[in-house]
Amino acid sequence: MDRRHFVRTSAAGMAAAAAPSTLSADPGVSDTEPAGAPAVHVRRARPLCVADVSSIRYRNGGPESAIERAFRGITEGEDVLDAIVAGVNIPELDPEERGIGYGGLPNADGVVQLDSCLMHGPRRWAGGVAGIEGVRTPSRVAKAVAELTDHHLIVGEGAREFARSLGFEIEDDLNTPASRALWLEWKRRVDPGHWLDPEERRSGQSRRGEETDPDARRRYQEAALAAGLSMVEDGLIDPDSFWGTTSLEAVNADGDICGVTTTSGLSWKIPGRAGDSPILGAGQYVDNDVGAAGSTGRGEANLFNCASFLIVEFMRQGMSPKDAGMAALGRIRDNTVEPRLLNERGLPSFDVRFFVLNKAGEYAGVAMYGSSESSFAVCDENGAREEPLEGLLEGPPRG
Repeated sequence: MDRRHFVRTSAAGMAAAAAPSTLSADPGVSDTEPAGAPAVHVRRARPLCVADVSSIRYRNGGPESAIERAFRGITEGEDVLDAIVAGVNIPELDPEERGIGYGGLPNADGVVQLDSCLMHGPRRWAGGVAGIEGVRTPSRVAKAVAELTDHHLIVGEGAREFARSLGFEIEDDLNTPASRALWLEWKRRVDPGHWLDPEERRSGQSRRGEETDPDARRRYQEAALAAGLSMVEDGLIDPDSFWGTTSLEAVNADGDICGVTTTSGLSWKIPGRAGDSPILGAGQYVDNDVGAAGSTGRGEANLFNCASFLIVEFMRQGMSPKDAGMAALGRIRDNTVEPRLLNERGLPSFDVRFFVLNKAGEYAGVAMYGSSESSFAVCDENGAREEPLEGLLEGPPRG
């Protein structure tokens, strides 16, 4: 069945299933018209999927994007979590997608380490993996953690061996020729005179064998980040792939909510670094009585502020998805005080994006910085599309 056909045939049933909001809603707004800024939506439309833009732009040569596959599965009666995991498997397996899965940009040692977490609202399930190597679809391993264990998070070698025990294919290297070439270019830019090897960095020795000063690692990390950002500015890496995450949240006609986040993490990260994506409450949070929030962008900012959990709690208190997301962004802005994380205007020099929905089918996409070029993905009875993110702050993050 093609997407247009299933949207047509299911629209009537979905309209009947859509329920009035029990959360904050403007009583003066109709159930069919959006109100306010572009990222504010108060239609009670279910099923509904919201996600970052990579979920609609990558198809791995197939007929559907991640968000289309997820929505189709939900309308055909699949469990919401099964549907959204099947959706994100599409970009995870796409070698052209640089931010997640196979061909994701590697860490500083050239190794692809992947993170994922997910939550099943009605069953109160949660599972995650961090720093897993050799498995193209970490979201499927995270789902196995939720279904088959009493744990919420398995990391590193243990996560890989857990996957191996379940029959997942384990590969020696998840790099593609393109991702490896980008890593080599990054190494050249970080240290044009000599490519520091992993043992030199770990031992704290310079290439001449001399002990480095106490600030050497900080300087190296600043140079590493600057080199990566210069590749973004030169058009070698898509900005969304540099921070690299796909997050997809969904609610079905019965109001059941699930979410999944998957990533290769910050490009060229310190080996073993885990960002917000595998951590419940940071990069992903679901409460089946309230709603869900997922995120992309600077993971450390989400970790420090438990931002996705915070958004869901704000919605529990009665905020709309947009207002809850903006409040969390404001918290991140106010807690960003280190000079190295501030731009010339004294504001955060990074971006963070949230994709938020509530049980009523209201949704929003918000970002620290909005622009005419920034968007998020939505799929409902009107099909899959990109809509503009609304920014808390104006202007680019850097400069």
